[in-house]
Amino acid sequence: MTISCRDIPQRLREVAGVRWSARAVDIDSGQLLAELDPDRVQDTASVGKIFMLHRLLHEVDAGRRSLEDRVTRRPAEWMDNSGLWYLLQQNDLSLYDVAALIGAVSDNAATNTLVRVIGLDVVQQHTRELGYRDSGLDDCVRWPIPPGAPRTLSHGTAAELVRFCARLARGQDLSRSSADVLQRWLGAGMDLSMVASAFGLDPLAHYYFDRDIWLWNKTGTIGVVRADIGVVMSPRRRIGYAVLANWDRSVQVGEGVRDEVLAAMADVGRALRTELAG
Repeated sequence: MTISCRDIPQRLREVAGVRWSARAVDIDSGQLLAELDPDRVQDTASVGKIFMLHRLLHEVDAGRRSLEDRVTRRPAEWMDNSGLWYLLQQNDLSLYDVAALIGAVSDNAATNTLVRVIGLDVVQQHTRELGYRDSGLDDCVRWPIPPGAPRTLSHGTAAELVRFCARLARGQDLSRSSADVLQRWLGAGMDLSMVASAFGLDPLAHYYFDRDIWLWNKTGTIGVVRADIGVVMSPRRRIGYAVLANWDRSVQVGEGVRDEVLAAMADVGRALRTELAG
């Protein structure tokens, strides 16, 4: 199946019962390549963890923290499923290692520890100060979600999340070294199941060029959410993208909707790959 960027909106609309927010932009020229409801606010699951990592590096740039500082995971911060720390015996890690776990495997226990260390309100204020009004981290990771707690871990729009990716790729808002560190953490991300599935990369080692493609991304996954944002590059071009899919539990019958969403996101990736090669 051949798909171009101009086909992306229609391809996403073909998936019945799914709400999309999507955008793809050439980072260096600013050219809009494709979009569908880019200002729609979506549940983005784990994607909002990027704002916490950004705040951590902002504090490092300001001299208020060192990535060598060590933190200890508290029992209440333990959380399984997404991540790796819950399987490890070591309870204390450097801030660098905690953040690397979040970037590589979206680690929930590491997220909860870092939320406590930095402060959720501090992360949220930082996000607003950067100009993101419809995107952000809403809470730590809780299960079950108690009464009165936010119903989403994070939220966002494709427009704002692509802007975040583009500014990070250009080295804006952080020092050059910190921007490089954040891209390195995200470049270790092991979830290539969505848009990135089209690039044919090794999920465990895909930082720097392979097949003339270099990718860093952050994904979010819960039962009724698939979200993938990032930057995909060739030696000649950089594209920032965000594809966010939400649907209601009443829509999902078996795995049908999830499979259709993942197939559509892979088609978006194929269109971006074609664009990079053009």
